[in-house]
Amino acid sequence: MFEKYEFDKLSRDNVVYVRAVKGKDLPDDVRAQVGRRAILYAVHNSEGERLALVKDRTLAFALARQNDFAPVTVH
Repeated sequence: MFEKYEFDKLSRDNVVYVRAVKGKDLPDDVRAQVGRRAILYAVHNSEGERLALVKDRTLAFALARQNDFAPVTVH
């Protein structure tokens, strides 16, 4: 959470957006796979395409960073 970023090196291509998603708002086929979780976290690219859906915010940020993306929280 207190990591330093060199913002001048960021481009739109490597920024991803992390947001909370209600489990009940997911499509039926996805909901069947994630079970009864009330809240999950989605990672989206700059065009809004969902790249990943994970169980918690920390995991979403770790996943993004491991794949050389710069995660940003959105509401």
